[in-house]
Amino acid sequence: MKSEDAHARIQKLILTGDNRLKQGVDPEKARESWEQALAVAREAGLEETIRPLVEIRLADLPPR
Repeated sequence: MKSEDAHARIQKLILTGDNRLKQGVDPEKARESWEQALAVAREAGLEETIRPLVEIRLADLPPR
């Protein structure tokens, strides 16, 4: 995956998770989106940059 494609996919997944949470969808759906964003970041070598953003969001969710 190209770096710019990875950036766009990560951004979309993070935004999707944020929107799901704001819309009152099951928090697990938001968690799934954010975890997918982290997986894409890992594959693209961007994990260190994206992980702090995802961890902040996950910390606000109730524990599993």
